[in-house]
Amino acid sequence: MGGNESNNLVKGALILTLAGLISKVLSAGYRIPLQNLTGDIGFYIYQQIYPFLGMAIVLALYGFPSAISKMTTEFHVQGKPISMKSFYIPFFFILLIINGAIFIFMYLNATGIAAWMGDKNLTKALQTTAFVFLIIPFTALLRGVFQGNYQMRPTALSQVGEQLVRVFIIITAAVILVNHQGNIYVIGQAGAIAAIAGALVAAIILVIFFIKKATWSREHYAIPWGYYWKMLLFFGVMAALNHMILLVIQLADAFTLVPGLQDFGLTQVAAMEAKGIFDRGQPLIQLCTVIGSSFALALIPNLSRQKLKQHPDETYHFVRSALMFSFYLTVGATIGIILIFPETNSLLFLNQSGTDSLRILMFSIVFCSLAITATSILQSLDRIKRTAFFILTALFIKWIGNQLLVPLFGITGSAIATVLALVFLCFLVFRALRIELPNLCLFKKMKWRALVGASGGMAVYVIGLDWIVPDSFYIDRFLLFVYVIFVALSGAVLYLFLLLKFHAFTEKQLRMLPYASFFIRVQRGRNSHG
Repeated sequence: MGGNESNNLVKGALILTLAGLISKVLSAGYRIPLQNLTGDIGFYIYQQIYPFLGMAIVLALYGFPSAISKMTTEFHVQGKPISMKSFYIPFFFILLIINGAIFIFMYLNATGIAAWMGDKNLTKALQTTAFVFLIIPFTALLRGVFQGNYQMRPTALSQVGEQLVRVFIIITAAVILVNHQGNIYVIGQAGAIAAIAGALVAAIILVIFFIKKATWSREHYAIPWGYYWKMLLFFGVMAALNHMILLVIQLADAFTLVPGLQDFGLTQVAAMEAKGIFDRGQPLIQLCTVIGSSFALALIPNLSRQKLKQHPDETYHFVRSALMFSFYLTVGATIGIILIFPETNSLLFLNQSGTDSLRILMFSIVFCSLAITATSILQSLDRIKRTAFFILTALFIKWIGNQLLVPLFGITGSAIATVLALVFLCFLVFRALRIELPNLCLFKKMKWRALVGASGGMAVYVIGLDWIVPDSFYIDRFLLFVYVIFVALSGAVLYLFLLLKFHAFTEKQLRMLPYASFFIRVQRGRNSHG
């Protein structure tokens, strides 16, 4: 690969990482006002259809585009032109068949799916959700070709545009629904319509770029139909699965949690409300996971099996650093959010319902972030099938865990099942990582004393503040907001400061960070000249 292509690839990866970060923050953030507006029942309704919407988005953004991008790159290497007749049209046709089949299956079986979830009133929302899959062929094909040509801006802009439109429509619909006291189940259909509108906007953005930038040949050559099908069905779907760790966990909850809560002894309405309360944890896990894994994932795009062979020491350093940053950051985030969860729950969701169960669920942050980072590393080393299998195994464990634990312990059982599924996923991916990178020695290289010292110092500080601050802060929402933000930010600064003072990182690792000289000076002490 030439220097310019390599630079374009790195820049493109950073653009996509930034766009992904913005989109994930938006995706997690809008659910908080959605719950405030529609209550726990409305939030439950939306969360029941969200796994299907999320999977459609992942297929359109990561899965199918990855396969098409790989094919586009291969064609360039072989000197083949990207032909309208032999590339664009066949791929579009195959995508239309795959997604059309999903649409037909989901639309015709919506009643059965809703019944399986334990709530037949979700039928219309599920039927509306099915239409999202019909837009995937347009967005996935164009994103894949642009990425294969190292043009990442169209994908990035379409991703952010799609998310902004979705957020605007779903929140607007929630406001209208509350003001007019309409049927609460309409929020599910509104969520699906918002996703359809977002996908259409993404398609329009991509078509504009296509008209301006894309070139194609009129040349016709033999179409390798079998290879195209294999790439999209196997490589595309498996690549998508590697971005679905949180979604598969939520999918298991969508089908098993309400029936399990009814077996626990709750009425259907109480079970639905309890599911909505449990789902409060999802945006918090997503936000903290983004914090823990985004920087680590930004280090990974230039990792490959070829680079491992050519520069093994540098590759090991990158991988070890990515996992360490992910681990240290998410341990701090997990401890912090568990300690201030009663206040956070009251601030974001208006009461403290489910606090104890959700505190258990917050342990998922560490394991989810590590699993996402490690699976991304394995994917870079061409172990896509293996990681997809691991994620399906985690889905199986979560599903069985819910079946066994929810009838006994309610939503606490689901929280335990989630943590167990993610712990087992981490075990599988790290075992595979040890096979691929036998000299990684991650946990031996970890500075455990630094981690314990920083975590303990932050915990004492947060508990001390909670003891000092008067209870009147918890009554006024604005004062509670000030308190939670202050504790979160000051606790995070203290935690990072203690990590540096206890030398959790080497200076070589710190040089990978933005403002590296500042962090190095803090770690060395005031006498340093940096």
